[in-house]
Amino acid sequence: MIKVEVERLWTHLHWLAILAEQGTYTAAAIRLGVSKSAVSQRIAELEKATGLSLVLRTTRSVRLTDAGNALVRDVRSAYEHIACSFSDVRDSAGVARGLIRLTAPVAFARQQLIPELAGFFKDYPEVKVQLDVSDHISSIASEGFDLAVRHSNQIPDTHVAWKLCATRSLLVATRSYLEQFGEPQHPQDLVDHNCLYYPRGNDTPAWAFEGPAAAQGEEKRLTVPIKGSFATNNSEALRDAALTDLGIALLPDFSAQAGLKSGALVQVLPTWKLVGAFPEDIYLVRPYSAHVPRAVSVFVDYLRGRFTAGFS
Repeated sequence: MIKVEVERLWTHLHWLAILAEQGTYTAAAIRLGVSKSAVSQRIAELEKATGLSLVLRTTRSVRLTDAGNALVRDVRSAYEHIACSFSDVRDSAGVARGLIRLTAPVAFARQQLIPELAGFFKDYPEVKVQLDVSDHISSIASEGFDLAVRHSNQIPDTHVAWKLCATRSLLVATRSYLEQFGEPQHPQDLVDHNCLYYPRGNDTPAWAFEGPAAAQGEEKRLTVPIKGSFATNNSEALRDAALTDLGIALLPDFSAQAGLKSGALVQVLPTWKLVGAFPEDIYLVRPYSAHVPRAVSVFVDYLRGRFTAGFS
């Protein structure tokens, strides 16, 4: 009789584990593709069956009781094993299929990633991608993502990473702005310009450069304090501000690429290398697991093939 009751509650146990990962009923419902009320009902049924309180509810989030945590800890590995077994069986058919949950930074996703997806879906029509576009650095495993694009120099040891491509930081402006205010010939000239920048906490805005090999009598690294009327934490917004002739913007090359190719933007101080502005590599990252679904593997291979040349 007890075995029958436990079998009836298998789904309930899985949903409790998802609730523990996501932290709210709303997020758990989205992850599971069900209604918030359905999750709440399953948890209530599970608490009734155990005779214990499993979840502590607050106005903003939920956390599990000691009993709830013990239950999730004991069943999580079993569900992970079931998921791997299911993926193994499905992948044995030789056809990539299934849902990939992906998170990526806003500017990179809009300007570079999304335009490449049509080709992937043409090659792999049975794979679906659910993309979370956010500059928030999500916890990949706890928020249920299979894969993340990271413009970062720091990859957790508990994750597997593939280098997608190298990236550079550039200064750009419109020809109209430069004709009106002059084109800088040296980083020190920037003190007389309206600089559009990415804010870094409470630090005084400054850009650091390494000089060209031909420069004589210069220090290898030069830091220049800058000022400007506009700062934002999104490179796409910086690019759009530069396109209005507002000033000189510091951008990663993937945000500047389209404007440079069209001639709407021109590079400023091209012989000087910006240092410490944005990370120099973009990675694809996934939580470590012994089994990698075929859909994830082919998606990684496809993106690496599309972006390996970078954005020059």
